[in-house]
Amino acid sequence: MKREIIGCALLAGVLGGCVGGQSGSALDAQATARLREVLSKEPPLPDGFTARPEQAWQMPFAHADRNCRTVLETAGGLAPQQALTAQAAASYRGDELGEQAGVGLAQYADGEAEEHLDELAEALESCREVRTSSGTDLRSQELPVENAADETVGARLSGRLNGYPYAMDVVLSRVGDTLVSVVHTGMNDVDAARTSEVVDAMITMANA
Repeated sequence: MKREIIGCALLAGVLGGCVGGQSGSALDAQATARLREVLSKEPPLPDGFTARPEQAWQMPFAHADRNCRTVLETAGGLAPQQALTAQAAASYRGDELGEQAGVGLAQYADGEAEEHLDELAEALESCREVRTSSGTDLRSQELPVENAADETVGARLSGRLNGYPYAMDVVLSRVGDTLVSVVHTGMNDVDAARTSEVVDAMITMANA
């Protein structure tokens, strides 16, 4: 997760490997290439974030309930599959302690993006806590987010990760037929204003 991605070929491999094991025949090749290109461009992220995308974000804990997994895996490139036509995911490191932004873009046919966002919003609301035997205890609270997307929902999971103070903002947005899933993490705390800037940057890229 921490190594730099060097060279266009390797970058394409990283972005191409984040489609969640989807069969190539199920995806639109041109649409998939466009989403990969979107994430390969230098994003207008807040100061302190690396401009180079890294591998798709992964949950920092092994166990979570179905609702939490459904929401968090979407940001890691495992979005709902019904009517999915293209998908790509990447992550970007920030300069705060443990700071990372993960983004997943998923494009849908037949107006399914709106329905999927409704389902994900329900799952996010039901993701009340994450607890493991290794000292992880994260509790959820609503995170108000305003941006230029058609629809947006958000939540903050905060508490302890393996015994250490940790926080994670989760924001799900719909831009037309595209779902934009963002996680913004950090040790101790995350800045909600920076979260909004990350989401705005990704929505701008998705709209490009």
